[in-house]
Amino acid sequence: MDLPVIDLSEYLSAASEDGQLGSARLSELCGEVSRSLRETGALLVKDPRCSAEDNDRFIDMMERYFESPLQFKLLQERPHLHYQVGVTPEGVEVPRSLVDEEMQEKLRAMPEEHRPTPPKGPDCKWRYMWRVGPRPSQTRFKELNAEPVIPEDFPEWKDTMDSWGYKMISAIEVVAEMAAIGFGLPKDAFTSLMKQGPHLLAPTGSDLRSYGQEGTVFAGYHYDLNFLTIHGRSRFPGLNIWLRNGQKVEVKVPVGCLLIQTGKQIEWLTGGDCIAGMHEVVVTSRTTDAIKLASEQNRSLWRVSSTLFAHIASDAVLKPLGHFAESPLASKYPSLCAGEFVEKELAVINLKG
Repeated sequence: MDLPVIDLSEYLSAASEDGQLGSARLSELCGEVSRSLRETGALLVKDPRCSAEDNDRFIDMMERYFESPLQFKLLQERPHLHYQVGVTPEGVEVPRSLVDEEMQEKLRAMPEEHRPTPPKGPDCKWRYMWRVGPRPSQTRFKELNAEPVIPEDFPEWKDTMDSWGYKMISAIEVVAEMAAIGFGLPKDAFTSLMKQGPHLLAPTGSDLRSYGQEGTVFAGYHYDLNFLTIHGRSRFPGLNIWLRNGQKVEVKVPVGCLLIQTGKQIEWLTGGDCIAGMHEVVVTSRTTDAIKLASEQNRSLWRVSSTLFAHIASDAVLKPLGHFAESPLASKYPSLCAGEFVEKELAVINLKG
């Protein structure tokens, strides 16, 4: 199944002309965005401000970084800061499906063809954490006040990370506006809550030379705890998502497109109308085909995902918004600060320390 591709150009040009958002065409586009997020937990977008070349520049740098010697990469590790900045080595992140008994019960009840690949332990992928955007000067949830970690011999690091991170945040903000309109909420219902959120550019690196066997799990079945997650196109396929009806689908991201997935915070804000999308990253037959081709062309065998987690601001309140407060499921989503919610979620998967 192919996800719909929404070209954001029309919305961007209408928004710049001010007041043109009432047109039937734009209402239809916004409806497509909210419908795709509701029914599939995912969406493909084309943003004229985020080019395939931007994505390539970012992935080229991250491939070079992940290919660096182990001892060099470990210089950027900050375990005493709970991996909130710098590199997280493979074998640290634990998929929720390994530790959440309620989730394990649901998996056992799934038809076999739609079941995720069971992880055998922590994820065998690396990750790099880089904060994007301003943080509030006063907050109840002070992030660890650590300096960003910049590897030596990467003079372009900060500019490349910031540039790609800001472009992806810009795309998320447009999608958040369109989704709000499609859901029948004020245009800024979501974006006003995202201001100064703890957004993280968090690319992953998976070593296909060591772990390129079909069935290897790089990211075990899980949902994201943030608001929306966005990725540029990876050079190696392997992402599976689960539709709302329980069907498992392998995602194909066209060149020049960005993939957006729903996180737990949007589920909270819509009172369960839109649910956090379940997904996994696994070596499939399409991945092994891509590995073979990359080997023949002498290209990197590190699978990089240019992932960015967009968050609701830590001090903002998560609760069903507008008409969603009247939904029959609203009582499942009590009001609480987004920062408190994130802390509870991280405690379950042992990333907080």
